[in-house]
Amino acid sequence: MKKTVSIKKNYEFTRLFKKGNFYVGKYMVIYVLNNRKKVDRLGISMGSKFGNSVRRNRMKRLIRENYRLNEDNLKDGKDIIISARLTENLPEFSELKKEMKYLLKKLDLFDQEK
Repeated sequence: MKKTVSIKKNYEFTRLFKKGNFYVGKYMVIYVLNNRKKVDRLGISMGSKFGNSVRRNRMKRLIRENYRLNEDNLKDGKDIIISARLTENLPEFSELKKEMKYLLKKLDLFDQEK
């Protein structure tokens, strides 16, 4: 199991939003940029319009757990931001899992050797 570091600084989020490659799904947008290091860094972004704190934190937990399940199969040295999209209802865990796997494959983040 790899250790993923959190992205916390505003300028790091801004750099990824401006310069990173991205792919859009129904429930989330994933931004990716090389970081020239051996560790992956993950940031989760969510606007206040998404809902109250209970709803936002639930979505963050679902995203974080789905990422944790996939992180052993990902390439090293990437900055990744997962931004949740506003939806009427919270998606199920399985729906998020399927979409995250699809988006990570589209962004060519899966390591074929692992």
